[in-house]
Amino acid sequence: MTDPRPAFVLVRPQMGENIGAAARAMLNFGLEHMRVTAPRDGWPNERAVALASGAGRLLDDAMVVDTTEAAVADCTFVFATTARDRDLTKPVYTPEAAMAEARTRGARGEKVAVLFGPERAGLENDDIARANAIVSVPTNPDFASLNLAQCVLLMGYEWRRAATGATGMEVELAGTDWANHAETEALVTHYEERLEQAGFFFPEAKAPAMKRTLRNLWSRMPMTRADVQVFHGIMRQMVRWKERG
Repeated sequence: MTDPRPAFVLVRPQMGENIGAAARAMLNFGLEHMRVTAPRDGWPNERAVALASGAGRLLDDAMVVDTTEAAVADCTFVFATTARDRDLTKPVYTPEAAMAEARTRGARGEKVAVLFGPERAGLENDDIARANAIVSVPTNPDFASLNLAQCVLLMGYEWRRAATGATGMEVELAGTDWANHAETEALVTHYEERLEQAGFFFPEAKAPAMKRTLRNLWSRMPMTRADVQVFHGIMRQMVRWKERG
């Protein structure tokens, strides 16, 4: 089965430190296919190894070639990351949309690559011309340039989010379950009875509306079974304290 993960291609990177930091960023998000095109300071690069910080195997396994053409020769779809306006008509994706597209194509067995340009000036038009689409990060227009490793990190994050189906928010239940309706109803009844005894629902004419407000408050709270037990315990302890007094 074809590995659905995209290849990240560093085109003519200038600093070994950025290559190493990019490798670390890739492995953070489960990406292991690094390709390096004509690194300025040669290969292997000791500074890259130092900055990889545990991701050295990506550098050991990296494909190192002389040209962008060779780096993407086996790919069926190529994205080019660039922040500058170009004279080339191509689809322009956000990072999120690009990595969702990469996931879809990878699942079909296609090989996808993402091009990242050199630190000083980014990708040249000749590199972008080989790509099928552009990825543009919505950065501050007055300061749009991203560090190479930062851009790799951003794209890696979006890949991981698309690949794992990560939700915007989720609640991890720590050794408990959500309270069901019957358990919440028992809590409501407990509080109504005790508050009734304490004379809370006064005047009597307003008691139904006050009870309805209290019930609505409980129903809005996403309580776990542990939460329900805590609230029961609070009320029982308050009653004991009152009786002792």
